[in-house]
Formats: sequence, structure tokens, C-alpha cells
Amino acid sequence: MSRALTGKAWSVGLVVATVLTTALTIWLSLGLFGQREAEQRRQDILAASRQSALNFTSLDYRHYDRDSANVLKDATGDFKKQFAAQTGQLTRLVAENKSVSEGQVLEAGIVRYDEHSARVLVVADSKVTNTAAPDGEARTYRLQLDLVHRGGRWLTSDVEFVG
Repeated sequence: MSRALTGKAWSVGLVVATVLTTALTIWLSLGLFGQREAEQRRQDILAASRQSALNFTSLDYRHYDRDSANVLKDATGDFKKQFAAQTGQLTRLVAENKSVSEGQVLEAGIVRYDEHSARVLVVADSKVTNTAAPDGEARTYRLQLDLVHRGGRWLTSDVEFVG
């Protein structure tokens, strides 16, 4: 009889060990999936903010309509409304001054993010030429971008110049 109990105990022990191992495997797999998903979200946010900052700092009077459209296609909310409202005035201003700005993103870092929104700090340089500076001058921008996730894309909802 003790052999039967020992055999039964082994069987129960194997079943419990199998269930625990399966549960642990599932738990670890879900954790790994969550980490991959979070890392992909971070990469998507950084890519979107870098592109938005590049579009914002790269403008050329010879094709300002195209350049401003690039800013607007990645924008939403108040930022999109404000930029669109100023486009006519900016078009005249950049044309009068023959302004060209060639932007370059140096660094970007996420301040905070979740599934629906993010705040990113971006450092960008640009070489700006115009009628007042025909040889060009270097400018450095420190930008705070707020992004929202809409329609499967990260869009810029606010841009602020920060110290």
C-alpha cells in the first residue's frame, strides 16, 4: 500500500510541477511580449519626434508649400491649427527673406510616455541662410514635443522651445 501511495504522490507531484512550469512559462512569455511592445512603442515615439523636429527645422522658401505640408501631416490638435493658420504669413515671410533652414536632429529623449501620449525633448541644429545672413548662421533648438497616438501613428500635438 505504501508503494501505491508513493506512486500516487509522484504522479501528483509531476502534475503539480508541470502545471507550475507551464504557468511560469506563460507568465514569463507575457512579460517578454510586454517588454517588446514597450520597446517598440519607445522606438516609434522617438522616430516620430525626430521626424517632426526635422520637418519643423528644415524649411526652404523655394518649396515652402511642400515643407509646411510635411509639418502638418505629422501634426494634430492645437499645434496643427496654429501652424496651418500661420502658413500664409510664413510663406510670404520666408519668400521675402529667401530663407532656407537645413535641420539636423542631434539627440532625442523621452520624458514620459504611455499608450496614448508622450513628451519628448529634442536637440536640433540648423544652418539658416537668408537675405540678412547669406553665408548662413548656425542655430540650436531645444524643443519639447508632445505627441498623441491617433490612427496608428504618433502625431505632434504641441511644440515648445525650451531653455
